[in-house]
Amino acid sequence: MLKILKYSFYDLIRSRWSYVYFLFYLLLGFVLLFLNNDVSKAVITLMNIIIVLVPLIGTIFGIMYFYNSKEFTELLLAQPIKRSSIFLGQYLGVAGSLALSLVLGLGIPFLLYGLLRSDAIFDFSLLLVVGAFLTFIFTALSFNLALSNENKIKGFGYAVLLWLFLAVIYDGLFLMSLIIFQDYPLDNFSLLATLFNPIDLSRTLILLKLDISALLGYTGAVFKQFLGTDKGLLVSLLMLVLWTVLPIWRLLAKSKKKDF
Repeated sequence: MLKILKYSFYDLIRSRWSYVYFLFYLLLGFVLLFLNNDVSKAVITLMNIIIVLVPLIGTIFGIMYFYNSKEFTELLLAQPIKRSSIFLGQYLGVAGSLALSLVLGLGIPFLLYGLLRSDAIFDFSLLLVVGAFLTFIFTALSFNLALSNENKIKGFGYAVLLWLFLAVIYDGLFLMSLIIFQDYPLDNFSLLATLFNPIDLSRTLILLKLDISALLGYTGAVFKQFLGTDKGLLVSLLMLVLWTVLPIWRLLAKSKKKDF
């Protein structure tokens, strides 16, 4: 598995799109720090970008890599190598390279700006952790979609639809349900609805850490009221871990039964 992981990782690192992804975050970090002149404000701005962009990039890169390396995967399957090692190695190589580009791209400008001497170092670290989680989650989801759909057009369509649903449509449906059933107690419903969407969960996690009550909104306020800041952070992180593990488990289970 380590050899496959290493091959996939270096294959993507050499890709020009990985450099574009890295340079985008590098430039974004310098621009935000130049415009805001404050690490804390830059972290808040970055949150709104990362929460939407990282899942999209993870989804597109994951499904593109799976389809483009299909012939190589079939060649590996003909060798005496465990299927779980092949797909897990490829997945970790893709997700790892994307997460590394994100961490280095944002980390370099903030470190040069003096992040280590700033009070926002923990907030920024949490932002990178959440970004890495979203990368691993949506890359795993895209691998699952590609493995379940032989047709590339269908696979790409489902991948974009998945991102669109979790990033945009889910929030709209959630707000509509709160308005329609506003006369009923919706505290538990709000908590569950937040936990079942990794994007909303990540946003709430960061806002809880930043303790910005004006930006928390109804969901975040309920989350903080019932779980408290420390418990809310712990529960959010555990749910992100679960969101990462379950798609990987499904990917490995599906790959063992898949007829290539």
